[in-house]
Amino acid sequence: MSNDVKQVNKVTDVIAVLRAGADFYEESISEAEHESVKQIFAKMMFEKKAAVEALQPFAIAEQGKKETGESIAVNVRNMYTKLAGMLSFDKEHTYVSQLEEVEDKTLEVIDEALEEDQPEVCARALNEIRSTMQACHDQMKALQELTA
Repeated sequence: MSNDVKQVNKVTDVIAVLRAGADFYEESISEAEHESVKQIFAKMMFEKKAAVEALQPFAIAEQGKKETGESIAVNVRNMYTKLAGMLSFDKEHTYVSQLEEVEDKTLEVIDEALEEDQPEVCARALNEIRSTMQACHDQMKALQELTA
């Protein structure tokens, strides 16, 4: 590789958060009480899984293999939510609130990757994914307000 070719950076971090978020949504579907909420969770899970697949070629460029790990921070939030959900009268709102926080974390880690000097094709993919994840965040924020 020549010195003038930009390296991919921090995409594996984005993938780890997206994977953990998708898993959290998948688990949350069974905890949701309303069918409309289950459908929103399923859509969010799908968007995150699609983003992971779109970013995997960049993970290979960054580390030489696909990223298969998950974010510890998101997994800890998932465990906390399960415990809080068991103690809460409104389990669905608890899940929605914590998933909205996962959306915040997702945007944060994408923004960190975008601050890096990425190859143009990688930056373009990250920007497209960020736009999709912003829409997911906004939808979860609205759902959080509705379930409050």
